[in-house]
Amino acid sequence: MADTSARPATADEGAGPSIRTLLILSLPALAIGIVSAVVLWLLDLVSEWLQDGLWDALPHAFGIGTDNPWWILTVLTVTGFAVGLVVWLMPGHGGPDSATTGLDSPPPPARTLPSIAVVVILGLAGGVSLGPENPIIAINSALAVVAMARFASKVPPRLVMLLASSGTIGALFGTPVAAALVLTGTVAAVKGGGSLWDKLFLPVAAAAAGSVTMHLLGGQSIAFHLPPLGAPQPLDFLTGTAVAMFSAGVGIAAAFVFPYLHSRFHALRHPLIFTTFGGLVLGLLGIVGGPLTLFKGLEQTGELLAHPERYSAGALALFAGVKIVALLVAASAGFRGGRVFPAVFIGVAIGLFAHAVIPGMPLGLAVACGGLGIVMVETRDGWIALFLGVALTGDLTVLPILCVITLPTWLLITKAPPFEIAAKRPLLARA
Repeated sequence: MADTSARPATADEGAGPSIRTLLILSLPALAIGIVSAVVLWLLDLVSEWLQDGLWDALPHAFGIGTDNPWWILTVLTVTGFAVGLVVWLMPGHGGPDSATTGLDSPPPPARTLPSIAVVVILGLAGGVSLGPENPIIAINSALAVVAMARFASKVPPRLVMLLASSGTIGALFGTPVAAALVLTGTVAAVKGGGSLWDKLFLPVAAAAAGSVTMHLLGGQSIAFHLPPLGAPQPLDFLTGTAVAMFSAGVGIAAAFVFPYLHSRFHALRHPLIFTTFGGLVLGLLGIVGGPLTLFKGLEQTGELLAHPERYSAGALALFAGVKIVALLVAASAGFRGGRVFPAVFIGVAIGLFAHAVIPGMPLGLAVACGGLGIVMVETRDGWIALFLGVALTGDLTVLPILCVITLPTWLLITKAPPFEIAAKRPLLARA
């Protein structure tokens, strides 16, 4: 038999998908993106309705303010108790522990989706310091796999999951660029012929459909505007790198603490106990940091950036410190949610703190570098960190200097522990 191991690949073997294939598959990609955005919008709508009741209608009915310490403590503790009941008693048990999942984790079984939706809504409405990103991607991925298995079974499940993740990320961040950057590494590793953009075509189509749908529905997105940086000065590279690396250092310290805190909460064994206790701790933290340190952090980030002059350096340091502890507690105590949006708030608070204490440091550069450092630790992705750094300022002139600052920051975090807990294997798998 002739040796063919060294035979060069043929044109067909290296070719990417045909135009006809991409056009046909773009139809389910667009549909998945639209549905993913609608599901996210509905989840946000329900959680906002419940949030208005908990933090506006009810306290006013009792004649107290929403910043009343006892009300903050009560709502967070009751939220923890309610989440614990769902995780304990409801079929599906709230899905996988979000501390063990990332944006690209496999979707959970369909039977777990109602309980995941309930615990996410409770957490978002109750003021828990987690975002919706991990659970909503899981929900949309599972729904898409089930739907495509029934109506378009020839579409590979792995592609369906990728399209659902893309559509959801596009809806979450308000632009398909976010999905393209987040998933570049994932699709580049996919075996098969064709260029990178052959592989990105369908995910970007799903993300575009998701982002446009979310805009039409009036959903939130990360889009802020700060004074433009203009031409960077030599000192800007030094101060920007210092802020980014300090922010990354805060994230690395949190990543070291995360598994220990997670194990301490789960040592309490029963979900009703550790989520209720977690809610109590979150309530105490909310009293210390104030209402601005509650919730997922997107609206609160907007408040910081809209009026940075209102906050002293001490207040900004307090906000960042309380929020990162609240993030660790919420992620460790069995609540379901993502860590990107709270990390953005922490990074912005760090950036504003740096702007307040470093003479002459441009506001936009400080905010972009503060966000870049901790987001890079949380996501382990330089692309999404760069995207968020620019999105937080609305200033493209900051991008070149951020690209340079990203390099030493990445060297700092590349061997640091991941901001994620390794899921425990079943006993049979360990044997």
